[in-house]
Amino acid sequence: MVEPNVIPLVDIMLVLLIIMIITVPVMTHAVKIDLPKEINRPTETKPENINLSIDFDGSIYWNENPVDRAQLLNYVLAEAVKDPQPEVHIRMDRRARFEALSDTLAVLQRVGMRKVGFIGEPPAGAGGGG
Repeated sequence: MVEPNVIPLVDIMLVLLIIMIITVPVMTHAVKIDLPKEINRPTETKPENINLSIDFDGSIYWNENPVDRAQLLNYVLAEAVKDPQPEVHIRMDRRARFEALSDTLAVLQRVGMRKVGFIGEPPAGAGGGG
């Protein structure tokens, strides 16, 4: 019966062992950096933030006050010239049509609002603490 020649395998394993012995000390002497810890906090609503809500029927609410498209344009024009611009937080009912969101985003883009974010509810059972 013929036995397999294991000498080439042993040679390769020794080379790999030598490479590991040389590279492990180099990896442990890397620059040590104290990275900040991330804290997952819920979104804080600042007074200058604008909360836009889009209802399932396409109704738009500016900080919980109903507005039509013309009023929305006037409000956004007044806010766009502020320095710094306030953040616009958009909440949308999941049953709302995309057209309502698209029209609202078009108004925000047209007047030059740069800070637009979407607010969503966390899935049921998702813990936020740590």
